[in-house]
Parts: sequence; C-alpha cells; structure tokens
Amino acid sequence: MSNERVLAELKGRVLTLVLNRPDKRNAIDTPMVDQLLRHLERADLDAQVGVVALRGAGKDFCAGADLAEMLESVDRSPAENEASARRLGEVFIAMRRLPKPVVAVVHGRALAGGCGLASACDLVFAHADASFGYPEVRRGFVPAMVMAMLRRSVGEKVAFDLVGTGRVLTSDEARGVGLVARVLPDTSFEEEVAGLLSELAAASGSALAFIKRQLYEIDGRSFEEAIDLGAKVNATARATPDFRQAVSRFLEK
Repeated sequence: MSNERVLAELKGRVLTLVLNRPDKRNAIDTPMVDQLLRHLERADLDAQVGVVALRGAGKDFCAGADLAEMLESVDRSPAENEASARRLGEVFIAMRRLPKPVVAVVHGRALAGGCGLASACDLVFAHADASFGYPEVRRGFVPAMVMAMLRRSVGEKVAFDLVGTGRVLTSDEARGVGLVARVLPDTSFEEEVAGLLSELAAASGSALAFIKRQLYEIDGRSFEEAIDLGAKVNATARATPDFRQAVSRFLEK
C-alpha cells in the first residue's frame, strides 16, 4: 500500500485526488492536510487541469478527523490547536478560491470533517449508498469550521438540526436539504461520474472560473450589489477568447 495520504492522477483534464487511508476510513490527519494543499496548488498552476475530483479509497469517502491525533491535541496549548485547525481551514479556502470546479465523488460514509470536505467542494455527486452527517456533538465536540460551508448550503435551521443532533442523512436526504447536487445509481455510478467530470473538464475554463467566483462573492451582498457584480462579470466575460470563439462558431453555422 502506498504511504501517500493522497493519491493523484491526471487523466483527460480531470485531476483525481484520492484520500488514501482506507484502513482508517480515510481519517484526516496532518500529512493528509499538507498533501491536499500541495495538490490543490498544483491544480491551480497546471493548465492541463480542468476539474478536480475528490474521492476516498476503500469503502468510505472519509469518516472525519483522525481521533488518535485529536486525542493527542488535548494536552497542547489553545494557540497550537488553533494553528492546526487553521491548517485544515486552508484546505477549505483553497478549494473555494481555486478557479476550477472541485467535485466530491462520495460513496460510503462522509462524516464529520469528511462531510466538511465534501461540503467545501463546489459539487457533490453521491452514490446511492452514501451517507452524510456531522456527529461531533455526540463526542462533545463542535464542527466549527465546516459550519461556514454548511450554513451557506442548507440554511440556519437545517444546519442547526444537523450539527445539534448529529443525525446522519442518506444520500437522497442530503440532496433534499442541499448538501448533494446529484445522487447517482449503483449500476451506472462510475460511468455517470466519468461523463459528468468530462463534461465539466470540456467546458470553458474562463466561464467556469467566473461562475464560481461570482457565486461565492454574492454571499452577504444586497440584491442591488449582486446585480452590480453580475454586470461587471458579464462585461469581463464578453472579452474572453472562449466567448469570442464560441460566438463566432455559432454565427458561422
């Protein structure tokens, strides 16, 4: 078995990152965080990467933080623990800032920090058997950073229900509340995932970057401010080579 916490493969403009601790249900530890950040930086700089797919090795996507590492942190200072938490937070921020789609492809369990990783992605494609939840409250802990994504995805009331009770959702329930974009059937899961990723990878990179940036910058703005931002993005998008080429091809038909 590879010692790499995150395996990476670039194929057809799709960079697949695989969380690689199947014996630990892909629990998140410090080396995994560091490797995720390195691969996300590569994705940003590599023009051959059109989309990033995040997956888990083995039976589960990710069961959350490494509990042994968490237990060791009990004796550390608040400043040390905050620095460690911020390092994971950098992964969430890097996913959000990356001007390329980041897609969580989830099978099995996505729990606690693992559900946070999925929530930080731009899209979540879930296997019919997948489950999602934030059970930290049952361990006397708080899913503090992931609430930044969760509240934006599902709203305050549903977010409080999920983190306050720790209940686990089926993939269909997760889609119903807004955590999941699509639930794909077992019989055609890999084929449909491959098709959707290829479709994203083939789309205009500049258009996807504008879409992603505007969606997240709208948060917290008034309606008028959001329209104003849209007008600026609209004007900028018209000047891109992708737009000019697409319009020219359409007019030549």
